Amino acid sequence: MIQTSLLPLIDELLLGVQGDNFWENYLKQLMSQDAVPFSLHLAIFVEPYLQFVLEGKKTVESRFSTRRFAPYNKVQKGDVVLLKRSSGPILGICQISYVWFYELDPQSWHTIRQEFSQALCAQDPEFWKAREAASYATLMRVNNVKAIEPIKFTKRDRRGWVVLHKSSGQLELNLKEVWNQ
Repeated sequence: MIQTSLLPLIDELLLGVQGDNFWENYLKQLMSQDAVPFSLHLAIFVEPYLQFVLEGKKTVESRFSTRRFAPYNKVQKGDVVLLKRSSGPILGICQISYVWFYELDPQSWHTIRQEFSQALCAQDPEFWKAREAASYATLMRVNNVKAIEPIKFTKRDRRGWVVLHKSSGQLELNLKEVWNQ
């Protein structure tokens, strides 16, 4: 069950995706009384990367960090990411279709640069220079990207990624029932 404080945001998201069968059906799961099978994330973007994602040019999102901060080991296939402009509104939504987690070393840096530069829209050497102190990386292939009417969302801290709602995950095994059989 989703936190009550997120319900107004979910309502606005549902309005923003109205007419898109995929997103309407997917997001309605957040309103269900049942367990929600995906997590909901808020990602803060600076330009030009936000526009690249919305236009479909950037198909892999990356987050680099010196410590194991979200989304590292906190995001998975099927999760929903709200795309928020830095100091601005939420302007889009996407789904994660694949995730890679790296503890960075020379080999993983080489792999990321060789295999993901184009999908990251990261051909500029400054992109890599700004991230050279990182120890961890999360790369996420995004799909079902949809621009939406701006949704005002106030966030006052400096985090670039926030887990708004954690998936309830797999159904838990009731060991009491297992042992009593």
